[in-house]
Amino acid sequence: MEPETSGMEMVEVGRELRLRVSAAGRPSERPPLLLCNGLGAGLELWQPVRDALGSWPTVAFDAPGVGASDVPGYPPTMRGIAGTVARLLDRLGLERVDVLGVSWGGVLAQELARRHPDRVRRLVLAATSPGLIAVPGDPRVLLRMATPLRYWSRPYFERVAPVLYGGEIRDDPALLQRQGWHRSLHQVTARGYLWQLLALRRWTSLLWLHRLPQETLVLAGDRDPIVPLVNAQLLAARIPRADLHIVPGGSHLFLVTRSDEVAPVITAFLRADAPAADLSRAA
Repeated sequence: MEPETSGMEMVEVGRELRLRVSAAGRPSERPPLLLCNGLGAGLELWQPVRDALGSWPTVAFDAPGVGASDVPGYPPTMRGIAGTVARLLDRLGLERVDVLGVSWGGVLAQELARRHPDRVRRLVLAATSPGLIAVPGDPRVLLRMATPLRYWSRPYFERVAPVLYGGEIRDDPALLQRQGWHRSLHQVTARGYLWQLLALRRWTSLLWLHRLPQETLVLAGDRDPIVPLVNAQLLAARIPRADLHIVPGGSHLFLVTRSDEVAPVITAFLRADAPAADLSRAA
């Protein structure tokens, strides 16, 4: 069944700053799932996940400087971006949400849960890390991540994506082409991409993960060349009410490439009445 989408809108969240937002799914008594995307990624890249979630209510947005959202006049901190997201929730009339963050968006999700714990019910962290004090990925891959060229040029993306992301995208030409098309719809600006990179400077969650109150699901692929699995294991070990689910053979993009497999894990976690630590821990 196709999710019901309310379409796109631009929401003013501060002085000369608007974010592009999209809501999907059917209204429900449960909190909607707020989707925080990766570095340079527009909200269109969530479509496979939203399709797999079906009617589950979700809210996606372009981060400041990404997609159709405005580019801030100066580089924001991760704390500042979390504050912007909290103001977005205010403008949308959402008192409390569940949050799913992938990669860079997982860092934002951690910061949002820390700074605004009353707004975040449950937390899902996918293919992400605790920031500065983390185990880095393949240096050759990280060097290519320093530029937004993969968003600007589809031929370049199709050439480097198998190395950057590995896993299923390396073996599925149709998936590779769909990803390239989605990334070309609303291209990140050079300044917006740089602002996102600078938001990571000096940021780490390792010093306060043990104080996060939210039930948390940590998702990771065991073939991720960008964020090695050990980072997910570290997050799950430090967050008191966390559960770790490993996707065998999963690449950095497993949330998209394996969405039909991963979506039921996410919805089961969001529905569960038991604490996250009581859920079966994948090994």
